Amino acid sequence: QVQLVESGGGLVQAGGSLRLSCAASGRTLSSYAMGWFRQAPGKEREFVGGIDWSGSRTYYRDIAKGRFTISRDNAKNSVYLQMNSLKPDDTAVYYCTADQSSTMGYISSRWSEYDYWGQGTQVTVSS
Repeated sequence: QVQLVESGGGLVQAGGSLRLSCAASGRTLSSYAMGWFRQAPGKEREFVGGIDWSGSRTYYRDIAKGRFTISRDNAKNSVYLQMNSLKPDDTAVYYCTADQSSTMGYISSRWSEYDYWGQGTQVTVSS
């Protein structure tokens, strides 16, 4: 089993930045693709972006391109989501996820294809 714990959320003004962290325990994440999802109140959960097992390949939805950066440190068993130029529409609970079945650098945008997820961390962007 893998336990994922997100941290780094909080309240920030529009235009500001936050760096979310996801720390894993139970197993090493070095062979897992990792994803970040978010869910705003009253809205469906949506994929933000992901990173392959090596960290050499990333995939972002349009909402994140140019503003968000995903990275990982396999030595620390951690994944990060750097968010810049935040907007009120970015307000949501952000979830870290792990895909143990990913091969060939594949990064899924589907929640159902991830095997583990954390409890989420709240990000609130004020206008």
